[in-house]
Amino acid sequence: MTRVLLLGGTAEARELARRLHADDRFEVLSSLAGRVANPRLPVGDTRIGGYGGPSGLAEFLGGFDVLVDATHPFAATISRNAAEAAGRVGVPLLALVRPPWSPGPGDRWTAVPTVAAAAAELAGRTPARVLLTTGRQDVGEFAALEKHWFLVRVVDAPSGPLPPHHELLRDRGPYILESEQTLLRENAIDVLVTKNSGGDLVSAKLTAARELGLDVIVVDRPPRPDAVPTVPTAADAYERLVIGL
Repeated sequence: MTRVLLLGGTAEARELARRLHADDRFEVLSSLAGRVANPRLPVGDTRIGGYGGPSGLAEFLGGFDVLVDATHPFAATISRNAAEAAGRVGVPLLALVRPPWSPGPGDRWTAVPTVAAAAAELAGRTPARVLLTTGRQDVGEFAALEKHWFLVRVVDAPSGPLPPHHELLRDRGPYILESEQTLLRENAIDVLVTKNSGGDLVSAKLTAARELGLDVIVVDRPPRPDAVPTVPTAADAYERLVIGL
């Protein structure tokens, strides 16, 4: 039996856990960072919490045959720790990374390298009403922007500073196009700020912004560790694990 440690928290990780749980050739433990108060849990055994860096993860890996990094595309620290830990103990590592979004005809995107750069981009613009969807941990980057109004959409409430003019909307995807269009219209949104997370669960906001002719500031993904085999879907990851990487 192949013992798999699955670093998850994404829809793709939950799908892979389901596939592995149904196959008696595998024993899988899904590991969640614990950054969301009430996460969607995968089928099978689940561990919640960190490891104390790559050393702690390397020690924990001693009981597993394979490590799969299916964390969020912006979980750069976790991915770096996974690569370092797997290398230390000689456990094969597979990354499951959903493809990023790409702009299409009619999109009015401005790509920036970081959330801080997104805030700087907004700072140079005329006053606007902004839908901010970069996540609760990054809201503080926009706290100094006094001339804009923000609709801050998050799963859990931010613990840090907030922009002086804002409304907090606690919500969780998946989202549908019609509701996203209504949200943008009713709040007279001018600019959408988002990370390039990829996937279908929250992509409707981009379609809605395009159809309403809105500007979108898109934060590019951080670089991933080099030389890690990467697949785009849970089905691909499952097939790689079945053939033994």
